[in-house]
Amino acid sequence: MVSPDGRTPVGLVVGTVSASPLEFSVGVAPDQFLQLDDVVVTRRALPDGGEVRIAGVVTGVEAGHEGARFASDVFLIEQGALPAEVSEVAEVTVTRVEPEVYVPPRPGTAVVRATGADRDSALYFDTMADAKLPVGLGRDGQPVYLNFEFVDGTRGGHVSISGVSGIATKTSFATFLLHSIFNSGVLAGEAHNTKALIFSVKGEDLLFLDYANARLTEEFRARYAHLGLPADSFRNVQVFAPPRPGDPSGTPDVRARDKAVSPFYWTLAEFCEQELMPFVFADGEDERSQYTMLIGQVAARLKRDHQKVGKDGAVQVTGVDPGRGGQLRSFEQLVGLIEDELLDEDTRRDWVAGSTSTGSVNAFLRRLRSAVRPLSTIIRSDLADRGDRSLSTSQAQVTVVDLHNLPDRAQRFVVGVSLRQEFRRKEEQGTARPLMFIVLDELNKYAPRDGDSPIKQILLDVAERGRSLGVILIGAQQTASEVERRIVANCSIRVAGRLDPAEASRPEYGYLPPAQRQRATIAKPGTMFVSQPDIPVPLAIEFPFPAWATRSSEKGTWNGVDTGPATPEDPFAGMGADDDDDPPPF
Repeated sequence: MVSPDGRTPVGLVVGTVSASPLEFSVGVAPDQFLQLDDVVVTRRALPDGGEVRIAGVVTGVEAGHEGARFASDVFLIEQGALPAEVSEVAEVTVTRVEPEVYVPPRPGTAVVRATGADRDSALYFDTMADAKLPVGLGRDGQPVYLNFEFVDGTRGGHVSISGVSGIATKTSFATFLLHSIFNSGVLAGEAHNTKALIFSVKGEDLLFLDYANARLTEEFRARYAHLGLPADSFRNVQVFAPPRPGDPSGTPDVRARDKAVSPFYWTLAEFCEQELMPFVFADGEDERSQYTMLIGQVAARLKRDHQKVGKDGAVQVTGVDPGRGGQLRSFEQLVGLIEDELLDEDTRRDWVAGSTSTGSVNAFLRRLRSAVRPLSTIIRSDLADRGDRSLSTSQAQVTVVDLHNLPDRAQRFVVGVSLRQEFRRKEEQGTARPLMFIVLDELNKYAPRDGDSPIKQILLDVAERGRSLGVILIGAQQTASEVERRIVANCSIRVAGRLDPAEASRPEYGYLPPAQRQRATIAKPGTMFVSQPDIPVPLAIEFPFPAWATRSSEKGTWNGVDTGPATPEDPFAGMGADDDDDPPPF
């Protein structure tokens, strides 16, 4: 059996299952096989002498005995006592029809594997031109590409990555995606000025992006070469970490990284000047509370009446009792001043307008007081002035902000303030290029489906207006069903790794065909299902083992400088449910 173009077919279009212009079934030849995600192509002759090329992706495969009636017949068939034939039928979802004459393939027509130009055409890679962004290898071992125009804001933007913590390798894929963006050539001459802001919320795994991975083998390097990417670490990285509690020198609170780490915190003067008070109340339910009207009023009073004292950012607040309004050098002292002023009915009216109830004031102060302990490390004026302590993406291509040692309340504050700062900077810049990529894990925590908060409003702004400003969100979450709908809806690229069975049944994963939803519940680490607007069927890919260290024991060279041998470690160690940043073990 030979196809018209001389290639050996994998099967024929079957006649027992109706074929349509959008899907058809293939009877697999006895000496061939088709697996899920294989790309195939067939042709249909037209009466005018023309030909239609129909290409698609295998989305289902079934095998059975033809002639058997009962389950027990399999034993008689195996013994030769009952005549039957084994049949294997693959379901194909059509991805492309060229030219666009939508006719079904005829039963008995030869079907071949799509290779070379046929594969590029079937998956629309031939239409991507200079926008081909490699994201991994397909089931056939060949590169799979994203259309970068649906990432960079040209025709769409933002990426949503979902999957079970510790197994889906969401963060590893996000960093690989950045590596591909910076090194594949899709940015052309803009790559050097393009920025990435990464929030590290789970352990110190993301603090070694500029260290080569000592476990990278030649086999792994070959996969990078096949994708046209260098098997290198990120070279221009700046790491920020909060000051170590109780350390008067402001030493960054990190353990495994000992190079190029800067502390970050905000002085009281910056807290007042930038009106950062709303981010102290960044929990999802706060905007529904009665006291939220007080937040803006207190923030406005602090901005109007604070005076900076000295170079370390200490403040005085004018218009208050001198006994209360001395120099303030800690967040606790500032909260104490606000508490004294609002509890005094004579001074309360200078801070809040209208007839504010005592209950609302007490609720506001209770929440403010509870923020003292988690935020005192990062809002302070008791450290000597350091020029490198301000969170900024201006000094490096990749900026990593380590949050894992901070309480949840402080993590929310840092994320909210940093996002607002970078988004405003891009607004003031006035141009979309160079791009700014923001990588944020646990998106469902910062932009939950229910409730409201300052962080959620910023993320909504990023999702809805960001691509016009060159701000691209790469968000990761365990459960896309718990993320604000408008954010997920604005993501042109959707990626799913290993999914919880209950989560996989949610409508948010409607872009996955039923077979892929089921497969996602057993997907191994490193396997992702990538959906993009160009291709009607999500593609299963495997992305390479990270070329950069993902833990201290993997550290190799740092910016080309040897750091000594890595500590031997079980490559599967740490793949628990609480560590989502481990690399795929393939």
